[in-house]
Amino acid sequence: MGGGRPILGLLAMFFMAGAVLLIFLTLLGGTSNVIPLNDIYFLQAHTTNIPGAPGVSRWTFWNLCGVDADGKSQCGPSHPAFPLDPPSDRNFNTTANIPSQFIGTSHFFLMTRFMFPFILIGLSFAVGSLFIGLLAPCTRIGSLLSSSLAWIALMFQIISSCLMTAAYVEGRDAFSSNNQEATLGKKAFGFMWTAVACLILSSFLYCLGGVAGRDSGYASRSTRRRGFFGPRRTSSSRSRRNFANGNKDYV
Repeated sequence: MGGGRPILGLLAMFFMAGAVLLIFLTLLGGTSNVIPLNDIYFLQAHTTNIPGAPGVSRWTFWNLCGVDADGKSQCGPSHPAFPLDPPSDRNFNTTANIPSQFIGTSHFFLMTRFMFPFILIGLSFAVGSLFIGLLAPCTRIGSLLSSSLAWIALMFQIISSCLMTAAYVEGRDAFSSNNQEATLGKKAFGFMWTAVACLILSSFLYCLGGVAGRDSGYASRSTRRRGFFGPRRTSSSRSRRNFANGNKDYV
């Protein structure tokens, strides 16, 4: 399996690079009014009947955006860890026509706020795994180190994706129950969960690369000990044989 380590390492790096790219795109969604960043969001809701709100509102990691005639987000100043909290001054600063599920609770606020640090931590480990992965096709230790970082990145990415899914699916249902049309952002959800799949594949491939290197080394050492045609006689066995022959001579 040692010959397969470079292939496993390159495949693992490919999936890790894909995960990093998808996480970056999701993280940067809403930071600029340019394609594709102005089309990446978590939740879209029709908020025409909410005082001071745009006709259609979109939530991202950074802000609450309106939507132009072309269906693209038009976002203002960015604020990190922007929450889904319609009644608060961070969103609409009113309770008029706000779904009752959002009023008097910090449930949505906490879930969407904690997404941000978790995705940053996961992304940092993923980037570290990607760079250390440059050693994976060449060395077993590179594969094992990259695998360890990839597993940690996967854990935080799963937490972020679960928080995102729980918060914004509940938010969509809350708006829908209030007769306000709401939909999930297909790109953001697709990117986040596809990144989870890429991290799983990358983690396993890095592990296989490390195991392949270990098995190859063990096999080569075993071959050297056994010799070409069979077990080699060690110096201790030769000395015992010579000692036995010497005893026969004395007899």
